[in-house]
Amino acid sequence: MDLPRNTFKHALAAGQQQIGLWATLSSNLTVELLAGAGFDWMLLDMEHSPNDLESLFGQLQAAAPYRTHSVVRVPWNDPVMLKRVLDIGAQSVLIPMIENAEQARAAVAAMRYPPKGIRGVGGTTRATRWGRIADYPQRVEQELCILLQVETVQSLEQIEEIAAVDGVDGLFVGPADLHASFGHVGERHHPEVWPHIEEAIRRIRAAGCAPGFLTSSEPDARRILELGGQFVAVGSDASLLASAADSLRRRYIA
Repeated sequence: MDLPRNTFKHALAAGQQQIGLWATLSSNLTVELLAGAGFDWMLLDMEHSPNDLESLFGQLQAAAPYRTHSVVRVPWNDPVMLKRVLDIGAQSVLIPMIENAEQARAAVAAMRYPPKGIRGVGGTTRATRWGRIADYPQRVEQELCILLQVETVQSLEQIEEIAAVDGVDGLFVGPADLHASFGHVGERHHPEVWPHIEEAIRRIRAAGCAPGFLTSSEPDARRILELGGQFVAVGSDASLLASAADSLRRRYIA
């Protein structure tokens, strides 16, 4: 049995833009529903959602038959969590709150087997198709996509150093935490912060990494794409459901 090709990783490497959705409801049913919409990628969130490893397992299975690629956001830069997420079959991982090259190197090491890294070697896992991919340890690295979040004032100062770490495929600019770091918590488009976001997208692209972003604002999404953003999420399951429910209620209830 062959190792599955990471279409998302190879699209980023080719400079192609990938449009995605954020999935936070921690349900295999909603993940399957969203996967059928045909977006390029979908973020399965473990940082700001009630997702645990077992529920994530089911969501990866639910999305597997569709073309939409699953990216898993882990709660933290933790080698134990990264090892377990990789073992259940995640090929692309987004790691939050990376502020310097040292933390970036630790994240990459957690996703690589020795001698290049520290990932523990499992046996009959979903990632190996239950042991049927005989050369999985030798080949897996070429299909793993490592995405890091830069979302503080300190991390913006270190973009080039973080992007230069071997193995890093993309840097995601986290708008909510970045606004908080600048003293504007709860905002998403403050006039003091937005120029820093635009400049970060340019710098990430210039450094040879794929820039990523999340926004439900179409003008903001199109601006990020215009600047060279490559993996851009344009909505979330929770906001889409809430918006549709609110809209329907207004049609019948004053």
